[in-house]
This record gives sequence, structure tokens and C-alpha cells, in this order.
Amino acid sequence: MEEFKIAESFVSINGEGKKAGRLSMFIRLRGCNLSCSYCDTKWAISKKGEAEIMTAPEVARMVKESGTELVTLTGGEPLLDENISELIGCILSLPKTELEIETNGSIPIRPWRERDARLSMTMDYKLPSSGMEESMCLENMEELKPWDVVKFVIGTKEDLRKAKEVIDRFSLCERAIVYFSPVFGAIPPEEIVEYMKEHRMNKVRFQIQIHKVVWDPEQKGV
Repeated sequence: MEEFKIAESFVSINGEGKKAGRLSMFIRLRGCNLSCSYCDTKWAISKKGEAEIMTAPEVARMVKESGTELVTLTGGEPLLDENISELIGCILSLPKTELEIETNGSIPIRPWRERDARLSMTMDYKLPSSGMEESMCLENMEELKPWDVVKFVIGTKEDLRKAKEVIDRFSLCERAIVYFSPVFGAIPPEEIVEYMKEHRMNKVRFQIQIHKVVWDPEQKGV
């Protein structure tokens, strides 16, 4: 039976995306293939960082005992684990459980597109200020479903221009739900809203990370 390296697990409100505000069981896998300039979970990136070793049935049992109906599988980058399908399947074997996978946009999502409708993707597109834009897997744009989310984390005016270019190029607002979210403390939120107004971006949704308003932005486990 395969084992998974869990950097942390906790129940909190979902802080962003279409499920924002709902209680969720967060399962953060250790390890990431990117290193974004604004990353707020750098401690979970290293493959040598602390982690609890758990099997997929153990994770599913933990989810069941938590009493939550929504699970957020995050990282790091959860799709890096070659055995992640086992964990996904085990979680979705729980009745009434929804599963959201937060992925950084660099890993092909096609292998998970034909799964249970209770599985949704929240996928980043890394903009220039992240330093990781060249790692984006553009074929993912063709794999998005209407219930998926594409998230643009914006830190500069250049990021805003590039986000619009990507949205227009791939008709993203017709493919999925699109969010703009500011890099915390890097850009005035009103600057993003004014850009949306100027360019009549009627189908883009603006969002601030709720958990960084409710708790200290540096606090873990929330």
C-alpha cells in the first residue's frame, strides 16, 4: 500500500475560489516543483521537510472522522505524487464528499478529467511576478471544465496585462470560473478592480484570501 507525505492537515474555512467560506478538510502534501516569489507555504516545498506518513485509507479515515464534506488537496503540488490517483479514489469513496485539488498549473491535469463529478480543479496560472510563468502547462487550458477554477494571483500592473492576454487567448471565462486575487501586501486591491472596470471584465471574479483576513497572514493551519 502506497504512503503519502502529509505536511499538515486541518479543518478550516476555504479561503479562496468558488468554495470560499465553506468548511474544508485541508490535506497538504509535501514537495513542489516551483518556487514562486510570493509563496506563503515555502516550508512545505522541500522534499526534506517534516511530514506525517499516511496511507490513503488512513487519510480517508481522518476525513471521515473530521465530519467535513469538502476536502481540499493542496501542497506543495499534490499532482507531483505518482500515486495520487490512489489517494483521490480513496477520498471519493466516502459518500457525499467533494474533493477540490489545488494545482499550480505546471502539471497536466488530463489524467484526472474523467473522474467523479465531485472532483474539481483550482488551477493557477503563474504570472510574471511569480517568476514561474515559463513552467505553465498550456495544454491544461483545453482540459478545463465549467466547474473548475483558474486563479490569477496578481502582484503588478504587468501581471494584470498578462492575465487579460491569457484569458482572451484561451477564452477562459467560457471554459471555467476565473478569479483575480492580489498578492498579499504587494498591490492595492482597488487597482485590480479598476483594471477590471476599465476593460469590462464582466465574467472575472475578484477575491481576497479570506483566511488572511480572519487570522494572522503568517499563521499556519488555518
